[in-house]
Amino acid sequence: MIFSILTFITLYLSVCIKNRKGSLTAQSISCILESIYDFTINATTGAVTNFINFVRTIMFINKKRFGNLVYFLILIIFEGVIIFSCINTWAGVISLFPAVGSFIRTFCLWQSDMKLVRLSGITTAIFYGIYYIHYGSLFMICGYLLLFVTGIYSIWINDIKNIELSKDNSKHIYQV
Repeated sequence: MIFSILTFITLYLSVCIKNRKGSLTAQSISCILESIYDFTINATTGAVTNFINFVRTIMFINKKRFGNLVYFLILIIFEGVIIFSCINTWAGVISLFPAVGSFIRTFCLWQSDMKLVRLSGITTAIFYGIYYIHYGSLFMICGYLLLFVTGIYSIWINDIKNIELSKDNSKHIYQV
């Protein structure tokens, strides 16, 4: 139970943090905690996928150390590992949910755009939320539901509202 609580807290923080490195650091901690939690409830696909996500996120934090081609190859490798993991830990259709959620999140975190990082919180919440419904993990379901709402709010505040404010400010500039 403690790992699910810590997972929820760090995952929530990863969506709220505005800079990429801080957000990815919180995300990496969340991944390792969720992997441990998944092992305790015998959710093997989730456990393996979250461990892969931990390694992936650590690599993405250090983006500047890689050239563009190497960084692109890292994306391809991690997407392939997620697919391979899903196949090797197959427990039925339910195994697709963490795999698809991680596949989308990997692509979004690979980008430098914080809008995509925030958007991936929503997709992660949907796919992992469904996964934990199957495993009956009430706290993780509630956590991912809260992540979903927080992700929408974060996109509204940081992305949509800022666009509207920019448009309003530009109208005032031209009216002078």
